[in-house]
Amino acid sequence: MEDLLVVALSVSLYVLFLLYVKGKNRRCGKDGVPPGSLGLPLLGETLKLISAYKSSNPEPFIDERRARYGNLFTTHVFGEATIFSTDAEVNRFILQNEGKLFMGDYPSSISNLLGRHSLVLMKGSLHKRMHSLTMSFANSSIIKDHLFFHIERLVRLNLDSWGDTVLLQDETKKITFDIAVKQMMGLEPGEWTEKLRKEYLLLIEGFFSLPVPLFFTTYARALKARSRAADALRATVKQRKGVWGEEAEEGDGQRRRNDMMEALLREGLSDEEIVDFLLALLVAGYETTSTIMTLAVKFISHNPRALSQLKEEHEGIRRRRQDSEALAWSDYKSMPFTQCVINETLRVANIIGGVFRRAVTDVHVKGHTIPKGWKVFASFRAVHLDHQLYEDARTFNPWRWQSDHKGIQAGIFTPFGGGPRLCPGHELARVEISVFLHHLLTTFRWEEAEEDKLVFFPTTRTLKRYPIKVSRRNSQLS
Repeated sequence: MEDLLVVALSVSLYVLFLLYVKGKNRRCGKDGVPPGSLGLPLLGETLKLISAYKSSNPEPFIDERRARYGNLFTTHVFGEATIFSTDAEVNRFILQNEGKLFMGDYPSSISNLLGRHSLVLMKGSLHKRMHSLTMSFANSSIIKDHLFFHIERLVRLNLDSWGDTVLLQDETKKITFDIAVKQMMGLEPGEWTEKLRKEYLLLIEGFFSLPVPLFFTTYARALKARSRAADALRATVKQRKGVWGEEAEEGDGQRRRNDMMEALLREGLSDEEIVDFLLALLVAGYETTSTIMTLAVKFISHNPRALSQLKEEHEGIRRRRQDSEALAWSDYKSMPFTQCVINETLRVANIIGGVFRRAVTDVHVKGHTIPKGWKVFASFRAVHLDHQLYEDARTFNPWRWQSDHKGIQAGIFTPFGGGPRLCPGHELARVEISVFLHHLLTTFRWEEAEEDKLVFFPTTRTLKRYPIKVSRRNSQLS
């Protein structure tokens, strides 16, 4: 019996191998499908993809294949054939045709961490409605009139607590998390928010781990943290409903609050829908922005000229105001070089390296065919680091974004995605980073406590959470 099982297994594996080879020969580089390699049976090129990013090169896997096959190539990663696009026009075409020719596609491991009612997993009219609602809480008007004061207050509160040495990545995460909680639930930093933030630290690690749900794995710990975070948010939703009931009993009507939870309740969503929605937005609202804050500091620390010009801009703003006065919206609007630094940090760092989509029909673009049902990866990083599009593309050069510079083509800069799924918090992120840089530059001097390298997989981040030594500047901005 055992011999028969061995023979049957061998035959099955041989048949799978023949089907793989047949599919590889039929599709890859034929029928209009972009050329490339599907790699090993079953594994494809997944191991090559992961191992490539152990180098200091931010885009080794794509660089090698683009040089061999061109801007569109076929590979096989994470269990299925995937067409990679490193072409700015094709990427824009993919983003603009979301919901028509392409649909968002995420593995179940990601869905389990975010929740099935999260914004990134919504489709069609529901996504359009909820994306619009989210944008309404992060547009310039709302930021100016309701959030700007709290953003500056929470940044200063965090910086006031710093000692002589800090892990900058940890501190920026505290800042952006506190701002996100204030925006979404109207809550101040405290014991509850700190406990929730620690659950999020465990949850985030799940996105960077192998999705093996065994009890001892990082992914399993992330799922448990997700459950605890959901319980905490669920209790907060019920508490808000209880406040509504008390206000109704008093006969004064329900007081309208300017936060996301209030809007979701008024939309008539269930508790579970609200919990999933808020939980996923908190992930997006604090993880990426805090990383850009950290990397901006790292990049200017290695560019004395950029650091000097940035200091000059912010010291000028501070001189125009008394030390005791808070920043005004007009101050934010008078930070042109700061926006250049932010743009260049977004371009070089590429926190979101690209997006996966799935073709809902055969798609013909630039002489190639993306077959129906195939996955496509629109690589933002490959475009942002393309020497043909950006001069000396892999060097941090914020001056390339100045208004008199003509070297940037329109439509090729997509750090926040694009189309119907444009990141709804893109303006809010810029404001948070600008306010943080202002107070860091005018309050502290700093130096790196130790060398800290960048890693690029699965996203760009510092290896040691960027430890820095800080000392406070005096009131004369010495």
